[in-house]
Amino acid sequence: MKSAIALGIALLFLGPALAQTEKEQSGGAAKKESSYAELAQTPEKARNRKNPLEGDAEAPAAGKKLFERHCAECHGEDAAGSPKAPSLRAAAVQKAAPGALFWVLSNGVVRRGMPVWSKLPEAQRWQLVRYVQSLGAAANADPTSPPR
Repeated sequence: MKSAIALGIALLFLGPALAQTEKEQSGGAAKKESSYAELAQTPEKARNRKNPLEGDAEAPAAGKKLFERHCAECHGEDAAGSPKAPSLRAAAVQKAAPGALFWVLSNGVVRRGMPVWSKLPEAQRWQLVRYVQSLGAAANADPTSPPR
């Protein structure tokens, strides 16, 4: 009887702590997934937009310069992410339609700390999209070469 009461008291006090630990451990994966949720929520009309600079061989290099100036502080010099912002080399980003990337870039994700970049001229935003798409998922890929 005493051991059952002791067990009940222990569960009463330890239960919430154990639940919190479990929640924290599973939260990392959920946070990572939610980092890319905006891509999935892009309106269809925006997602279907084509990049007018798709055939421009110089666009990724121009986009790299813009990335270094505006994005690397948060996403990291190699776009592999940081505590401030997610990796742009992740499959969710690399598989995203150019229009979806453009939409997220233009509208930002303010609640997660990503600013709205619509102040950049449209051509520069498309150059950034080309650069991000040229990164690929491999860390050793040449980011200025056009995607294959």
